[in-house]
Amino acid sequence: MSTAPVFTRTDPALGEFALRPVDPTGDAPVLHTWVTDPKAVFWLMQDCDLPAVEKEFARIDADPHHDAFLGLHNGSPAFLMERYDPAHRELVGIHAAEPGDIGMHFLTAPTDTPVRGFTRAVLTTVMEMLFADGAVRRVVVEPDTRNTAVHALNKAVGFEIVRTVSLPAKDAYLSTCTRDQFLATRGDR
Repeated sequence: MSTAPVFTRTDPALGEFALRPVDPTGDAPVLHTWVTDPKAVFWLMQDCDLPAVEKEFARIDADPHHDAFLGLHNGSPAFLMERYDPAHRELVGIHAAEPGDIGMHFLTAPTDTPVRGFTRAVLTTVMEMLFADGAVRRVVVEPDTRNTAVHALNKAVGFEIVRTVSLPAKDAYLSTCTRDQFLATRGDR
């Protein structure tokens, strides 16, 4: 498996952000510390041990409708992004996926020394990567209704809440962001 970056973006204030495919075995130790941290409660993996985390990312790696990417900040692991096809995963029977829809989850690594603007820079990088694929017309997300911090971030990059949906593990705000909505938040229209 290649762990070379598949997307890179330079943030004028914070430096280089890059995404590469997750190596389920090699990355499991760092991912385990992230997804089981109390700050990652909405990732729904709090009680997973290391083998369970490795198994989950191996499952994603084998799934033709789901991908996981390790995010790097100036070369060091700093965030996680999952991309999925909402016509086949997560929102089947809940969201009428349209051609060009892509689903996404993201998680920043826990830290005791937060950097102002970092999470927004991560989300901007994720959105730019997704929209770099010309076939992607709209990003679909389903954050937990209690995750107020991510709702503010999503709004800042152009997401609009469509409706509240009940998923097996949570109530969520089904939200969408088109390419034009995202670009409008960046002044790149």
